[in-house]
Amino acid sequence: MTTEAPEVPQQPVPVWRPNTPADATPDTVVHQQLATGLLHGADAPLTVHLTGLGCDRLEAAVTPADDGVALIEVTASAAATVRAEWRIPCVGATAYWTPDTNASRWLPPSWGAPRTVSLALGAPVASLIGADDRALCTAAAGETSAPVRVGAGVVEESGEFTFTVEQDLTPDGPPLRLRIDLSGRHFAATLQAVTAWWAEGLDHPGIAPAARMPAYSTWYSLHQNVDTAAVERQAALASAVGCESIIVDDGWQTTDRARGYGHCGDWEPNPEAFPDPAAHVAEVHRLGLAYLLWYALPFIGRHNDAWDRFQGMILREEPHLDAAVLDPRHPEVRAYLVEKVSRAVEQWDMDGLKLDFIDRFAVTDPPPAPAGADRTTVHEGVLQLLADLYARLRRTRPDVIVEHRQPYVSPGLWPYATMVRAIDCPLSPAENRQRTVDCRLTAGPLAVHADMITWNSAETPESVAVHLVNALFSVPQISVDLAAQSPEQLAALRFWLGVFRRYADVLQLGALEPARPDLGYPLVRARDHHTTVVARYAPLPVALPDRNAADDPQTLLVANADRDPMVLLTATRPEQTLARVQDCRGEILSETVLDLVAGVNSVTVPTGGLLTLTREH
Repeated sequence: MTTEAPEVPQQPVPVWRPNTPADATPDTVVHQQLATGLLHGADAPLTVHLTGLGCDRLEAAVTPADDGVALIEVTASAAATVRAEWRIPCVGATAYWTPDTNASRWLPPSWGAPRTVSLALGAPVASLIGADDRALCTAAAGETSAPVRVGAGVVEESGEFTFTVEQDLTPDGPPLRLRIDLSGRHFAATLQAVTAWWAEGLDHPGIAPAARMPAYSTWYSLHQNVDTAAVERQAALASAVGCESIIVDDGWQTTDRARGYGHCGDWEPNPEAFPDPAAHVAEVHRLGLAYLLWYALPFIGRHNDAWDRFQGMILREEPHLDAAVLDPRHPEVRAYLVEKVSRAVEQWDMDGLKLDFIDRFAVTDPPPAPAGADRTTVHEGVLQLLADLYARLRRTRPDVIVEHRQPYVSPGLWPYATMVRAIDCPLSPAENRQRTVDCRLTAGPLAVHADMITWNSAETPESVAVHLVNALFSVPQISVDLAAQSPEQLAALRFWLGVFRRYADVLQLGALEPARPDLGYPLVRARDHHTTVVARYAPLPVALPDRNAADDPQTLLVANADRDPMVLLTATRPEQTLARVQDCRGEILSETVLDLVAGVNSVTVPTGGLLTLTREH
């Protein structure tokens, strides 16, 4: 049922916003109070305050969705900036969740600058989280291409928490659409409901099986020192430990080894390193791996022939990178990139692409569309570029693999990607954990990949296992010189990649329930009807899932990434279960029948090890 909103021009006490110019408010402003039908706090009604800057009338409607969820749609009578703002009591709040990779989980002040999200940068969703990891309020905007400004924070004067969403509207353009969830469910469930809302009507072509299996990346292991022999050597070793694809990163297109992006843009293989790309790809395929090639899509380097060709068709120069960012509003730019990049699949028979730096297209104040542009806005140009490229690639390879990465995680990009990777965090397992879990919560149909997992050559096998377990609920990408690893390191790698492969369905597609976002997810759980996997990153107890006698034997895996080997299991009633304990290399330390008591039970699981409990009827 849809209800028309009452028009009650009443403006609440405004949130203090410093550094706002005195002339920032236009002459024509309209205010409207919108009753949502939702209740918050002590069963108080939630009201959304709408402000239209530049118009004299707003049309708003509220549609009840699930229990505690409302959908709001706002249109303007003229071109205007429309802001929606609402507040809830900040009671019991523990964390503020956004997909912003640089954000802490602390509660921000309301006077902080809002984040601008767009097609190439971020996603318009946020959640205020309280006790027991339940969402006090989860909110999302439906606009996933054009820029949307999302703000939130503690109102010092009232002890409330405010949410704001601001969008520029035109009478014939898309409306402001909001989804506000006050259901009080686990925050992960509310975020997954948002992704289902975004996915309505979306036709995603599906995920190639290799995109959900462990991969090898050349970046941290070889950096730009790639050539045919080095790649094929690592490919053979990667296949032997359980990888199913290899991603060849920066360096294939240049003889320069000084980093920077001054040699991007022509996208011709370095003939000394890759004299015959098609034959090289065929050899990697013979070794059993899919092949993906890296492209820094927006960059045109100063030392490329294309630099002079595209002067006047750039968004901005980035001198510290020795490159410039191309302007996708130009049809010549899009046609050039599509032609150059598609060669990897069409001529060299590669399985996919790693498209890097798409977020560089996101410009806070882009210049006006220049002469020759056929798209008015940058996000329209980016969307057309990716749509044209993906359509071209799929004509040759319908199951093409395309990698994006944080922070370009907008659902508007879902149709043009098959996987999204956590942003760079080398040798930082806790950061890799948080970023992959964050990605999982709003990735929709895409496979989520960890940042490339690497470690110092002197690392213990236990620590290697800890690195891998921190990426357990994503697809691991390995990036070490496999020829330089000790037998113990390789054993840990083979064992945990085997766990990733065997339990891929529950780990990647099961219901995900991460705990305590305010502490960086010290315990994460995924489950399907028959299997539950828990990863423990701190000395926290692990609750046994309720037993369902109607199902087949149930399995519980507990991966211990903490230094404390004493794992505490809490059970609701006595029962017997088969228990197997393995160390970080997969060697079986014990197999026994456990007599669990109601309450707390202790089991010793070494760091980097795995406990498997199997319940028999």
